[in-house]
Amino acid sequence: MTREKSIIYAARCVSLVFTPFYLPLLGLAALFSFSYLNLLPIEYRLTVLLLVYFFTILLPTFLIHLYRRAQGWTLIELGQKRRRMVPYAISILCYLTCIWLMQRLHIYHFVPIILIAALLIQMVCALINVWWKISTHMAGIGGVTGALIIFSERFSFNPVWWLCLVLVLAGVLGTARMILRQHSLAQVLCGYAVGLVCAFFGINYLMSI
Repeated sequence: MTREKSIIYAARCVSLVFTPFYLPLLGLAALFSFSYLNLLPIEYRLTVLLLVYFFTILLPTFLIHLYRRAQGWTLIELGQKRRRMVPYAISILCYLTCIWLMQRLHIYHFVPIILIAALLIQMVCALINVWWKISTHMAGIGGVTGALIIFSERFSFNPVWWLCLVLVLAGVLGTARMILRQHSLAQVLCGYAVGLVCAFFGINYLMSI
């Protein structure tokens, strides 16, 4: 394998591992592990994580895969701006269903807050995508940054090392998206900014209600 092919393969792996679908689940797992929410029964936490996994990862990924196969597109072709609206709509509907179900089941209120923030990020990205392609991968990692800042204030922990890790990951992810020619530098930076701002102000507002 040549050096160029190795770099492209690594970029694809990074994009796959840090797909925005996984970020709400990772955020919840971190919250359940490193905040006072770890006092909740393990069965309760696992049930919530499984619910979130089904509606934010498994179901939208499956439905988007079916849509892509029905259209005869590759993953690269699906990434074109004009073809991204249906996947956005599928993902948003799955998130709305999950949030509605959590409200019906009276799930601990911090859990829907994370999903609502992630939903807000997706809706803003979908709106921007009507005129200009934006990186949802970077919006997702930007959302993690904003959530980390807010939760560090609310739960009184030092976020410096976590922020350093997230920023390094954001740099690697943004570079991977540009290597794959899925986004320009402006689209990468704008995506990160959208995610950070939406998560920071969205979570801060919801936690203040």
